[in-house]
Amino acid sequence: MQLPPCAANGVTRDLIEAVWFPRRLLTALRGCRIARWYNRAMLDGATLPTRPILLATGLLALTLHGCSPALRSRPGGGAPLRPAPAETLAMQVEVIRTEYGVPHIYAENFKALGYALGYLQLEDYGRSIPMGMIRARGELARHLGASALASDFENRPYYRKAREIYFQLASDTRDVYEGFAAGVNRYIQQHPGEFPEWMEGGFTGYDVAALYVYRPNPRQVDRWTRRIEEAQVAPLLEMTDGRPKRSGPADGQYAAASEEGSSAWALAPERTTSNAAILMRNPHLGWTAGYWEVHVIVPGRLDFYGDFRIGGPLGIIGGFNRRLGFATTNNSVENTEVYALEADPARPGYYLFDGTSMPIRRESVTVAYKDGSGLAERTRERLSTHLGPVLAQEHGLVYVIRTPQDGEFRAGEQFLRLIQATSLEEWKDAMRLAAHPGSNFIYADAEGNVFYVWNAVIPLRPHPMGGALAIPARRSGEVWTEIHDWDSLPQLLNPEGGYVRNENDGPWFANMHMPLDPADYPAYFEENEFGLRSQHSVLLIESRPRFSLEDVVELKHSYRMLLAERIKNDLIRAVRALGEPASQPALDLLDEWDNTVAPESRGAVLFAEWWRLYTQALAGEGDGEFFAEPWSPEAPMTTPRGLADPALAARLFPDAVASTATQFGAWDVAWGEVHRVRRGAVDEPVGGCASRLGCFRVLNFRTDPDGKRRVSGGDGWVIAVEFTDPPRAYSVLGYGQSSKDTSPHHADQANMFARGQMKPVAYTRESVERTAIRRYRPGLDADASSAGMD
Repeated sequence: MQLPPCAANGVTRDLIEAVWFPRRLLTALRGCRIARWYNRAMLDGATLPTRPILLATGLLALTLHGCSPALRSRPGGGAPLRPAPAETLAMQVEVIRTEYGVPHIYAENFKALGYALGYLQLEDYGRSIPMGMIRARGELARHLGASALASDFENRPYYRKAREIYFQLASDTRDVYEGFAAGVNRYIQQHPGEFPEWMEGGFTGYDVAALYVYRPNPRQVDRWTRRIEEAQVAPLLEMTDGRPKRSGPADGQYAAASEEGSSAWALAPERTTSNAAILMRNPHLGWTAGYWEVHVIVPGRLDFYGDFRIGGPLGIIGGFNRRLGFATTNNSVENTEVYALEADPARPGYYLFDGTSMPIRRESVTVAYKDGSGLAERTRERLSTHLGPVLAQEHGLVYVIRTPQDGEFRAGEQFLRLIQATSLEEWKDAMRLAAHPGSNFIYADAEGNVFYVWNAVIPLRPHPMGGALAIPARRSGEVWTEIHDWDSLPQLLNPEGGYVRNENDGPWFANMHMPLDPADYPAYFEENEFGLRSQHSVLLIESRPRFSLEDVVELKHSYRMLLAERIKNDLIRAVRALGEPASQPALDLLDEWDNTVAPESRGAVLFAEWWRLYTQALAGEGDGEFFAEPWSPEAPMTTPRGLADPALAARLFPDAVASTATQFGAWDVAWGEVHRVRRGAVDEPVGGCASRLGCFRVLNFRTDPDGKRRVSGGDGWVIAVEFTDPPRAYSVLGYGQSSKDTSPHHADQANMFARGQMKPVAYTRESVERTAIRRYRPGLDADASSAGMD
């Protein structure tokens, strides 16, 4: 008997397994319209003895009629899913948007919560969300043509993985995913004019789960593949111990054009005026990163306020509930190795390992792509070994990439657990799931605990880190097989001094009173360095014995440029030694400058231009050493300092004066005349500078056609919370809640951000009601407003 389409895609297996597990049976049959009576019978409480009868009838129905073509399983195996009814979910959730468009989602259950998150993300960000889901399931080329084939070949195996493991996820996580898919579908259905015709919806929980299946960084894979093919890499035959080093000159952090990173503080009660812990979070990504401020409530289960990353429902990397909160900053986790295995010279397509000839696994991946008015197909082989995917076969070697996170699928589940935790131990238990590959985590709670962990899913290596070279591997003892236990990672709980902090440096100085010793950890953990932004952060924390929440907001917007305090006097002395009268007025300006990048500050633009010329010149000469005294772990708070080449610095100063005048009309121009927040109709001066200059208010800029510099990244999302009862918080999202320039919430926080201000967070129901501007059930009465609401 020929199996019907659904059975051919794995439904039969699920049906057989589900004889005694009706929930699985319901899921397996969802995609078949003829079998909906079966669902109703089971929901109405079919007794145990009748289940085999219903099963046989269901199988007969499938055999005779097959599945609805619109709902058949996509390639990859696993049972087909049908999103939950949108109308039902809409009735189970209420959304209240407060000032600045912040949504507060009051949902009866996790599926309704996911539904609202999906619908609202499309309200604010539009087609980017479904586009990401189509990319994740490897079907972009079907609509965009051959240019998207590389993306589809990369993503298709991970979509198959998402389908295979879907029912291993916790039920709450699946409910959020299925609700999110239903919300996306509902919005597309109701707003077809906002989307291309081919973006018709039909998304399921599988598509959402695929967003959270970890893939190795494709740029890293491509870089390795090119190096191997161009014979620029060989196995590392003589390895030396050493910590991972970032690419670039020794002082590259002080010369880079732009940075991505974050800052985070946790202050213990002994350091606050309220005797309650305070947490501050501030990522420094581009203003297209899609941070989205949301409050999510499921009574008795969840009451969390924080930042969700646009594109999926559980990209949550900071915020707070009534009992605790956490913030993340990027760390440098080197968790990938490339191994060089010996190809079997006697058997093509085999490699030698542990004295055995082993076959290279081959998997065909076929992708359909748009070709004119129709579709064509292309097939590639995906090669792998028991250690990981094959990058290349060159020089008689089989190069494989091995990372502990490849195929990890529980990141969304881990973050859902983190935001539900009510104590430090519950939160740690969620962290031990080890589904998030990296990030420093800064934590604070209502009990007064402050905690730091250098989070990493990192191999327990039996060898030094390979770095840019492949490691030869002939037997099992030469490759890593386990990861470091989470509790063994660098961490601090309630240290002396009453704080923990991080600004993307290593874990060693999370607290200056109790520094961690790198020698106590493997050499392949993060290198020991401590940038100017990090030092600036510590100086702010040590500037007073106690802080109010308002003090933290004020200090977060510090305009101080620490670099100037370390080298400006050396520069002035060197220029004066030249004795050039033409430079004297500009030198006097620099001498009087207050070393800040406040909007009204004059001298900062000139100094920053001189630094750019000086670092470029030295970087071009070779070693890239800019300071007379580079940073040293023996003097972590006072180095680097001084100029490595005072004579060069002095010679370049007149060039900096001329260049500043040429670019901006005057060499004494104020910082805010040049540096602007421009979004929508807003055009405001702004203070802040790049991390490499030692600013704590980090801003990156791009040059507009008129020569002004527009904020393009850095500070954008900032939140600070005090764990009183109830919690009290301030926040600002500089680029607003919506990427749509027609939205009233596209630029309504830009002025506030430019002026260094933050808004009070509405967290209690009373404060939400007091500041409400709109309430609705998304997808049901999305255009209706309560009386008196805008």
